[in-house]
Amino acid sequence: MSLDSLRPHAKSILKPLVGIISHTAITPDALSVISLIFAISAGILYAVSGDSTTPVLAAGAMVLLNGIADAMDGELARSSGTAGKRGDFLDHVIDRYADVFIICGIFFGAYVDWRIGVAAVVGTLITSYLGVQAQAVGVGRYYGGILGRADRLVIIMLASILYFLYPNMIYGFSFLGWSIVFIAIASNLTAIQRFVYIWKELTR
Repeated sequence: MSLDSLRPHAKSILKPLVGIISHTAITPDALSVISLIFAISAGILYAVSGDSTTPVLAAGAMVLLNGIADAMDGELARSSGTAGKRGDFLDHVIDRYADVFIICGIFFGAYVDWRIGVAAVVGTLITSYLGVQAQAVGVGRYYGGILGRADRLVIIMLASILYFLYPNMIYGFSFLGWSIVFIAIASNLTAIQRFVYIWKELTR
């Protein structure tokens, strides 16, 4: 089950933090940009980590912060009464760039073959595209399937921690490499799931 279904619980946990931020000069759009900065930082750390495990752990922390900031920008917009199409548009664009920076950072760091990395990027982007394209054709946004964005971030965070603890290869890949292999497979399967669901809805 996709972790995206747990969004209501995450919102309740982050609500106090959103309340604090709402009393600062930080806007929802600024928070979206901050989430992108965390993602770029993660990608760079993965790419330049070499044989060191510490940068990978730091990158995992950046991925966590990206996820938190991404979860809070929409809530901040709603609580401040500034929610709108422009902010939603910006959030989706930034999320896609964030996904690309994080995954590309990992395969640029040679943790996985670049072809697997490209497959992971393609699956991630197509999955996200189908989620919002469903709304464009009148079905409504659809985030179903086995692997959503929250799942990808959690998998990469956990893989970063496991790599820090045990950086050795397991059947050809480290924990970090296997995370991208899994995302490459699962994200493309999710894209197929979403396509089939939307197609069926359009043929009713």
